[in-house]
Amino acid sequence: MFGSATMMNLRRLLAWRTRRQLEQMRADWDERASLNARHFVATSKAEWDETEFSRSGEATVASYVLTDIDNICQGKRPKEMRVLEIGCGAGRVTRALAGIFGEVYAVDISGVMIAEAHKTLASVKNALVFQNNGADLSVIPDLPFDFAFSTIVFQHVPSREVIYGYVREVHRLLRPGRLFKFQVLGGAQLSPQYVRIWKEWFSIRHDSWVGVFFDESQARRMASSCGFELRHLHGADEQDFWLWFFKQ
Repeated sequence: MFGSATMMNLRRLLAWRTRRQLEQMRADWDERASLNARHFVATSKAEWDETEFSRSGEATVASYVLTDIDNICQGKRPKEMRVLEIGCGAGRVTRALAGIFGEVYAVDISGVMIAEAHKTLASVKNALVFQNNGADLSVIPDLPFDFAFSTIVFQHVPSREVIYGYVREVHRLLRPGRLFKFQVLGGAQLSPQYVRIWKEWFSIRHDSWVGVFFDESQARRMASSCGFELRHLHGADEQDFWLWFFKQ
């Protein structure tokens, strides 16, 4: 058993590690956005024109939102719904969501990405974007949300604690019974177990491109720990591991 002093020092170490991770994530994504924001948001093309970029966001929403509209809307008209997006980047998916739902609030840790999102959404009056601190969603107004969504975001987060923090914050903002649909990194680990554990728990400099992996049991533990019911999952052995978390 650890003594109280040891536990306090461990908590301080974990808090310090998380702060360093968040600082590194912000710096990395500011750098990527400065180099080529649209490419690092959607890496299938090196150069995107505005029309193509917008259409790629519409394709994402068509694949992962419109095909699941019954779970998402639960009988409510989309234009009456308030939606939360985690990790909006340059506003690619945000714009498409705003074409369907009444209000969209979106966050990103990178100030440079948020500046790009403001350009993308300049003519979109029902979408608001905010730079958050990476640790919580306190920047979002304390409003009830009807749906939350995130794609190709958590796969870049190198900390399980940070992902858990986002999930708990989404739980705080969602209406009871509502859905948080999001994607994490699934599949087999790419490195030996001891290297993974070392990187995840003790490293100062984390890679903010390849994040932590989840398997089905880890996804279920996260849902239970954060107050959600995991009703469906897809792609546990793939990069795109989709989770359907309903707020209890």
